[in-house]
Amino acid sequence: MRLQDKVVLVTASTRGIGLACAEACAREGALVYMAARNMERAAETAQRLCSEGLRVRCVYNDAAQRDTFETMVDEVASREGRLDVLVNNFGTSDPARDRDLMHTDIDDFLRTVTMNLQSVFLGSQAAARRMAANGGGSIINISSVGGSVPDISQVAYGTSKAAINYLTKLIAVQGASHGIRCNAVLPGMTATEAVKSRLTEDFRALFLRHIPLGRMGLAEEIGAAVVHFASDESAYTTGQILAVSGGFGLATPVYADMLGKERST
Repeated sequence: MRLQDKVVLVTASTRGIGLACAEACAREGALVYMAARNMERAAETAQRLCSEGLRVRCVYNDAAQRDTFETMVDEVASREGRLDVLVNNFGTSDPARDRDLMHTDIDDFLRTVTMNLQSVFLGSQAAARRMAANGGGSIINISSVGGSVPDISQVAYGTSKAAINYLTKLIAVQGASHGIRCNAVLPGMTATEAVKSRLTEDFRALFLRHIPLGRMGLAEEIGAAVVHFASDESAYTTGQILAVSGGFGLATPVYADMLGKERST
């Protein structure tokens, strides 16, 4: 029970990676608040997890409404007396409109960058103020390998995630004197329902050739990394950017072409 009695807040947590993070923290003994816009879905999920003996509650947050980040943190901290861990999981992208440099409209670009960055900034700002008053805490940003390995599309999403990686380090440096740590988890291709429903078999096979471990990640594996950064076992770790991606982007660019072939001397 590595998070016994810690108060954890996870944004965008009713499905996918966010839900996996919330559930992983709850199973380690935390009292978890699922922040969501769809409160009906959040309540149903929380009820299911509570029926398994976990402690899970709901709080409202709409990433498009800036003031809800402050009210989200205030509600949790007021009800529980503190906030120990914030997991900034929210992220958005529209692949049909977020394309390459030549074909992405500036309004679409700015909308994606603004939404993704403000969710981390505003959530972290509100949480840091509460954490500083209570002796510290841990902020964990869910970024993406797309923020460290440039892609041929999704210029806005990649830019926003790269900025989040840097913001993670800034928060770590500026929060350290208040006992606040900040780290980022960078998922690679993860087998959520949303991802699986968008991928053709051909594209999946093509992408997997560039992942040394040869498979998609599991949402639970992202949750495991979050638990580590949330727990006291990482008490001396801050400002770190951890890719949980099966080694994607690690190998030589010709990795996939070299698989199964002997290198000539």
